[in-house]
Amino acid sequence: MINVLCFAHLKEQIGKEQLEVAHEKLTVKQLLNELQEKYAIQTDVLIVAVNEEYADPEDLIQSGDTVALIPPVSGG
Repeated sequence: MINVLCFAHLKEQIGKEQLEVAHEKLTVKQLLNELQEKYAIQTDVLIVAVNEEYADPEDLIQSGDTVALIPPVSGG
């Protein structure tokens, strides 16, 4: 299982603060595609961190990893 943490408005869109994804391994891009299809969220603007390290689309996520999905924020 891959643990996915959702922050800011993403939490409201998905309806959960935390998800479990049943995969042994997949890339960041594959995970985002799956979440986009399942929850109809915009994933191309998200910052992704895997185990507290920023991740690129081709980076591999494995079972037991924690993924944070961080939407863009604005402020002043």
